[in-house]
Amino acid sequence: MEKIKESITMKDVAQLAGVSVGTVSRVINNESGIKQSTLKKVKAAIKELNYIPNAYARGMKKNQTSTIGLIVPTIWHPFFSEFAQYIEQLLASKGYKTLLCNIGQYNSEVEIIQMLEQNKVDGIIAITYSPIESHLSTDIPFVSIDRTYTDKHIACVSADNALGATIAAEKLIEKGGTHFAFVGSHNKTINETKKRRQYFEKTILNAGLPFVAFDLEEPFTDFKGKLHEFLVENPFIDAIFAINDFTALDVIEELKLIGKSVPEDVQVIGFDGIKMAVERNTPVTTIRQPLESMAQKAVELIIQKIGGESPKKLQYILPVTYIEGPTTKN
Repeated sequence: MEKIKESITMKDVAQLAGVSVGTVSRVINNESGIKQSTLKKVKAAIKELNYIPNAYARGMKKNQTSTIGLIVPTIWHPFFSEFAQYIEQLLASKGYKTLLCNIGQYNSEVEIIQMLEQNKVDGIIAITYSPIESHLSTDIPFVSIDRTYTDKHIACVSADNALGATIAAEKLIEKGGTHFAFVGSHNKTINETKKRRQYFEKTILNAGLPFVAFDLEEPFTDFKGKLHEFLVENPFIDAIFAINDFTALDVIEELKLIGKSVPEDVQVIGFDGIKMAVERNTPVTTIRQPLESMAQKAVELIIQKIGGESPKKLQYILPVTYIEGPTTKN
């Protein structure tokens, strides 16, 4: 009985096509200057043998793997999931694969970055709010979302958080708010999301209106319990801007528990523009980030950096959109 060959190699393809292994390699790597007749023979041999090129080995030889690492805080959050989908689609259209890395509660950004560097990805796009500066290799292309680095030549793509927060304040004032609050959390890193509180607070105070904030420093425990206490202690609040849409949903839930209705008693605006499904409307009035445009810019920048080009600038701020939802008055 004839022994079944366990794996097909480039040498097998070369023998069937009647060419050298080097020629097969040139065809697989889409190199120019190959005769059309030779190209047809090699491709026919690849198809007949069902040969699958070893992308990793080929990438090591070329010092490229055509793979980009994408780091997100959690895939459970629809904002990050939607962003990852756009990134994957855009990279695929450019001939790249996406290695999605979910930080979650079990991984650390440092461990993930080390893993990506060891696996020789061509570049990294990351949404991370942890202090990782000292762990970034100087020779790996890196594009950041929402996070700026003062001592690294790293391009950052973000939505216009300052404008979004200003719009949220102006809308709540316009809709009759009298006592305003910001609800969210923060950490010690420099990132664009901190502008949401800064510019909301600035706009409210410049209008001469009362303002309070519930802004926990991460890491924290019992966010909703502490939020409940804050809302009870500040019964006059009738207009709230939440740092993101999920936090806005938490606010609405806690308001109901203390007997207040939204938007009749308290109006709420979030940030992100999440949808629970493609065909659904946003569950809260919100400031929508231009996720697709952010993904396009991030992909454009990472490919430029892989090609040896330096970004024209280190910060790209893209416009946001106000989306009217069910948590503010008409």
